Amino acid sequence: MTAPLERRAPSGSGGKSSVAGDSTVTQDYLKVVWAACEWGGAGASVTGLAKRMEVAPSTASENVARLVEEGLLVHEPYKAVTLSEEGRRRAMGMIRRHRILETYLVTRLGFGWDEVHAEAEELEHAVSERLLERLDAVLGHPTRDPHGDPIPTADGRLIVPDLVGLETLPVGSDGVVGRIQDDAETLRRLGAGRHRAGQPGADP
Repeated sequence: MTAPLERRAPSGSGGKSSVAGDSTVTQDYLKVVWAACEWGGAGASVTGLAKRMEVAPSTASENVARLVEEGLLVHEPYKAVTLSEEGRRRAMGMIRRHRILETYLVTRLGFGWDEVHAEAEELEHAVSERLLERLDAVLGHPTRDPHGDPIPTADGRLIVPDLVGLETLPVGSDGVVGRIQDDAETLRRLGAGRHRAGQPGADP
């Protein structure tokens, strides 16, 4: 369900995010911590990171310590792992790549919205900034991806749609689904019912 207004998320220094010098492992850790915070969470646990990255907790702990030392993550004992300002900028750069690629795969290559996450995961580490900007231009500089997730701008801004949770609506209410978490099984079921983010919804 969408509300009519949008708000701008804080953008730190506002400078363009650069991810070219980061390793794939660093990029993936930053993205996972971003995801843990994006929907209102307090951050990621080391155990949760280990599960998402499919590594031992000790390995996840070592990587978190390294990224804290590099100034990209913030972690205090017994508290959640969060992004520093620099880590947030770099994470936004990866999120921008991922969501532009998802949008291109769906709108130009005919992929289903439940298929594109894995494909974008592979491509996002290899695509150059030049190619990314060309894709963005060809797509008309979209502000949201096929799942309704906001796409960060090239200069590090994020326009977050002002939404309310579906569970907060009275039974029988009408609304427009503005954003859906990127879960392949859920997307397949919704796709079978011809639902898309930004279109009038009905119970599947």
